Amino acid sequence: MIIFAAACGQSQPPESATGQDVGIGHIHGIGVDPADGAMYLAGHYGLFRVQSAENAERVAGRIQDHMGFTVVGPKTFLASGHPGDASADASPHLGLIRTTDGGRTWTTVSGEGVADFHAIQLAVETLYAYDSQSGQLRRSADGGETWMTGAEEPMNDLAGDRARVFVTTPQGLKVSGNGGMEFEDMANAPLLSHVESPVEDVLIGPGPDGRIHTSRDGGKSWQDGGKLPGPVTAFTAVDVQRLLAATEDGTVMESKDGGKNFAVAFRPANG
Repeated sequence: MIIFAAACGQSQPPESATGQDVGIGHIHGIGVDPADGAMYLAGHYGLFRVQSAENAERVAGRIQDHMGFTVVGPKTFLASGHPGDASADASPHLGLIRTTDGGRTWTTVSGEGVADFHAIQLAVETLYAYDSQSGQLRRSADGGETWMTGAEEPMNDLAGDRARVFVTTPQGLKVSGNGGMEFEDMANAPLLSHVESPVEDVLIGPGPDGRIHTSRDGGKSWQDGGKLPGPVTAFTAVDVQRLLAATEDGTVMESKDGGKNFAVAFRPANG
């Protein structure tokens, strides 16, 4: 495996015309490390560890565009995207990469130069990912080293449980009972931009307007919850009660009551 510590950019943080660090950029993923409870933000300009509600530190000083990101264990994360190194020798796509030290170093798992996973989700022992390059869902039983190719769907986000995988699409929420090979519409579901399944049969996600919707019976019925300030760029359910969402201006909102109420957990200095 290839270590990305140098190849993914150890240069100084990018600067704006005023000489200021441009910050996180667009947030594509949020996660909480079970090792110490630290919150991580996967952004256009690197992986950031939140130090306080006003401060987030770029991990290892690395500039790397994380299009997909998920926490799978203590200090163990999976990601995908594009390297910060703009040299001719740099691959435009990272494929699936993995860290076991909280993002200080990364190793390539598969798909370097080919795959760009915009959504990555571990469901029990099965890893699902959406490859934006092929437009297809992929499924892996060995942590992403090898993949089975599933259906082609224009999806934005995905979630899974022991028996099913759910995807958000412009046409609405869809479900597959055969590992993502085929999908069917979930007629009763509201339109969602993102979806999470923190426990079996529970589905949670925001609508395009920021309204939180929850189902506790596998999608048969839904209840409306609180409303975020606007559209969401990243969403995760740490558990059924604790939800984290990033809005378009880079603010991270947190709910501790399953989406009924939200408060600011992090706001960038320029937000």
